[in-house]
Amino acid sequence: MWKKDEILFKIIIMDNGMDHETQEKTCCSTYIDLKAFPVNIVLTKLLQDKTTKRNIIFATDVYNIDPKTEITAELLQQMGDDPIQPRCFKSRAEQADRTRKNAEVFTPVWICNRMNNYCDEEWFGRKDVFNTENAQNYSVIEEKIIFPEGKSWLKYVDSKRLEITCGEAPFLVSRYNAADGTPVEIKNRIGVLDRKMRIVNENTEKEADWLKWTYRAFQSVYGYEYQGDNLLIARINLLMSFAEYMSFRLHREPTLKELKKITNIICWNIWQMDGLTGTIPLLEREAEIQSLTLFSGFGLNASVEMEKIPCRIFDWREKASLPYNSIKRYG
Repeated sequence: MWKKDEILFKIIIMDNGMDHETQEKTCCSTYIDLKAFPVNIVLTKLLQDKTTKRNIIFATDVYNIDPKTEITAELLQQMGDDPIQPRCFKSRAEQADRTRKNAEVFTPVWICNRMNNYCDEEWFGRKDVFNTENAQNYSVIEEKIIFPEGKSWLKYVDSKRLEITCGEAPFLVSRYNAADGTPVEIKNRIGVLDRKMRIVNENTEKEADWLKWTYRAFQSVYGYEYQGDNLLIARINLLMSFAEYMSFRLHREPTLKELKKITNIICWNIWQMDGLTGTIPLLEREAEIQSLTLFSGFGLNASVEMEKIPCRIFDWREKASLPYNSIKRYG
């Protein structure tokens, strides 16, 4: 089961203050390419909702589509080229509309780094583990990470982390600065999963060991998001990070079997949820209620009522799914 000190909840809301013209110059639409490898290989799987066993839904009306509509590969294709893009690539008007309706504001990479550094300072018992900060910049510490007495790199990789209302998951993976779209080189990435991958890279030699602990690193990071397009982007960012780290370390592309395995992990761990209720946004299901009535002859009559759908997540060490709300007592 999850331990209280293993789950760190972190969130921040901040406007980057950058003008839209600058954003358009710095943001690159190719970060999210549904037609490119490896996304095109597993797109239908990336759209799965593990709780409903159907697909994630839009849960937003910005596309002039019913928010309850499931996102499918066919529908995305009908929406034209590059239908789903990072926030920084959207128009200023759409950004403002999404902020007003859904409080959607993404955090600059330097603040993600600062907050993740606080988490690591608590875990390691010292400051400046992965980098040193200088105002809105940081310098990567290139020496191999040393672990404190009583803790090991294995425990760090396995330690659970959750990014609430994750958007495009900038606290987990930092392929680009979510606030302005500038790319981030692998050696400079500061996400929770990026840090775990650095540890895996530094402490494994054989490919089999690298794969084992890479899977475990992905199994240890979680995030939920309300809007379906953001959720898909977050999942793609984790998938692309997997492929990029494999290219960086193993100098090859992932196989179909590896892609299916990592996609299954990502779809369980990065899921669609209304964070206030712990349920699937907007959707309900029939619930059969047994009730006594004056005219039932003191017997039980069944009536149908609607109920929200509780989200389920996966505990990879216990190899079992469980309701998200069952772990909220640790929050």
